[in-house]
Order: sequence, then C-alpha cells, then structure tokens
Amino acid sequence: MSHHTTSIAGHGHDHDHDHANHGSVKSYIVGFILSLILTLGSFGLLMVEGVPRQWIVPGIMILCVAQLFVQLVFFLHMGTSKSQRDNLQSFIFALFVIAIIVLGSLWVLHNMNANMMPGM
Repeated sequence: MSHHTTSIAGHGHDHDHDHANHGSVKSYIVGFILSLILTLGSFGLLMVEGVPRQWIVPGIMILCVAQLFVQLVFFLHMGTSKSQRDNLQSFIFALFVIAIIVLGSLWVLHNMNANMMPGM
C-alpha cells in the first residue's frame, strides 16, 4: 500500500495532542494538597478558639485569594508562557467585565436607594 500525504486546504488538522499544556499527576496532587491546606486553614480560623475576631475575615480573604491562585495555576494551567497568553488575556477580560457589572450594579442600587429613600 502506498501512503499519500496530500493536504486539502483548510483541513490540515494536527491530531498529535500537545501535552505540554496539561499538568502532570504530580502537579495535580500538589494543587490538591495546597487546596486542602488552604481550605482547612479557612475552616480552622473559624473553629479554633483564641483567634482574634478582627483577624478572621482578613485571614479568610487572604486564604481565599491564595486558593484562587492555586486553582488557576495548578488546575486551569494559567501562566505567563506564550502558549497560555490567550487564556490569560481571556481570563483578565472576563474579570474586567465582571467588575464592570458588579460595580455598576452597586452604583445603580446605591443611587436608587439614595433617591427613593431620602430620609434614611
């Protein structure tokens, strides 16, 4: 049999999957362990007696942001490499749109409250 290597325009799909963008089992395990530690840390801030009340909310917020970065890096594979720039730009744009929607909604609700309830 002969092997033909003809290419039809627009149909030159490369079916060799590039596994460089996917994490290894080791990175998933590290991400899972870090996520578990951060989750237990948040839970511990609330459940352990003796933690000052003024430290609880800021501590949970810090652990929340750390958890976000762990999820983005280890599970969603967000990075600054050239192969991940499109994903990173899309993520940043999505955050920008979400910020506009949330802040715009808060602004409208505040103004409606101020205009509808002037005595309060």
